[in-house]
Amino acid sequence: MEIRRLGALEVSAQGLGCMGMSEFYGPGDEVESTATIHRALDLGVSLLDTADMYGPFTNEELVGRAIAGRRDEVVLATKFAVVRDSAEPRAAWGLRGDPEYVRQACEASLRRLGVDHIDLYYQHRVDPTVPIEDTVGAMAELVAAGKVRHIGLSEAGAGTIRRAHAVHPIAAVQTEWSLWSRDIEDAVAPTCRELGIGIVAYSPLGRGFLTGRYRSRDDFAAGDVRLTSHMPRFEDGNFDRNLAIVESLRSVAAEHGVTPGQIALAWVQHQGAVPIPGTKRVKYLEENVRAVELALTDGQLARIADAVPPASVLGERYQAESMRQLGR
Repeated sequence: MEIRRLGALEVSAQGLGCMGMSEFYGPGDEVESTATIHRALDLGVSLLDTADMYGPFTNEELVGRAIAGRRDEVVLATKFAVVRDSAEPRAAWGLRGDPEYVRQACEASLRRLGVDHIDLYYQHRVDPTVPIEDTVGAMAELVAAGKVRHIGLSEAGAGTIRRAHAVHPIAAVQTEWSLWSRDIEDAVAPTCRELGIGIVAYSPLGRGFLTGRYRSRDDFAAGDVRLTSHMPRFEDGNFDRNLAIVESLRSVAAEHGVTPGQIALAWVQHQGAVPIPGTKRVKYLEENVRAVELALTDGQLARIADAVPPASVLGERYQAESMRQLGR
C-alpha cells in the first residue's frame, strides 16, 4: 500500500470510512463490518475514519472492538462537534465547539474506542458561535496532553483553515470530494496545498452512486438516508437524470478494464487527496483498494473529469440547512 502524508502524519493512500457500518445506509452487520476492518488492515489500509455522532456513539464502539489487539496497525481518526442522541430527529442536531465540550467529547471518544490516544481528531463542523481559535486552542491542549496526536477540520472554509492553522498545525481537512462534488477546488484545496495540509476526501464514490451499482431508488434498503430529502441528488427526478453521469463514467472505465467506482476513486487519488470510501462489505473493500494501483495520465484524468461536468449534476449535496454548515 502506498503511503501519503497528512501534514506530519503518515497514512495509507486510501482509508476506510466506517460510518455506514452503524447507520444511514441501511441495516448493519457487526460480524461483516469487523471482517471488513480486519481485511482492510491486512491489505495495508491504515486510516480508519469514524465519529462520535455515527450511531450515535455506536460506530466508535464497533471500531474500538474491531481494532482491539491491532492498534499499532491503525491510524485512528474520529470527530466531534455534532451533538445528537438517538431520540433526536435530524432537525434537532446541534453544534458545539466550545473548549469544555472539546475536552468532554475527546474523553468520551477515547472511552468508546478503548484507546489511550486518537491519531487524528477532527472538528466535524465549525460552530459559528465559537471563534475557531478557541476550539483549536482546546484541541491543541489535547495534543499537549498526549490524548490526540494530530488535529483536523471537516468541511471548513479557506479563511477558517488559515486561522486555525495559525493556532496549531492542521494535519488534514476532510471534505466531500468526488467527480460530482468539486466545490473544494475553488479555494479550500489551493489553501491546503499552500499550507501543507492534507486533504481527506469522504464520499469519493458519490455515496455509492458513482459505482454504477444503483439503477433505481428501489435498489436502496428501507431507511437508507439516500431515500430522504436530506440527499437531493437521490430524489425522484434527480436520480434518474443523474444516471447519465454514471453511464459516461462506465464507458471510460470499460476502456481501462475496471469498474466505474475504481475510475472515480483513482481520479480523486490523483488529485493528491486520501479518499476514504465507506463500505461494510469485504468484497467492495477489495474492489476499492485495487483502485490505488490504477495509474492515469494527465490526458486520461482530464477525460474522466470531462465525462462528469459539474454542471451536469442535479441536486445539492445536502438539504438547505446542512448546506449552510459547510465552508464556514
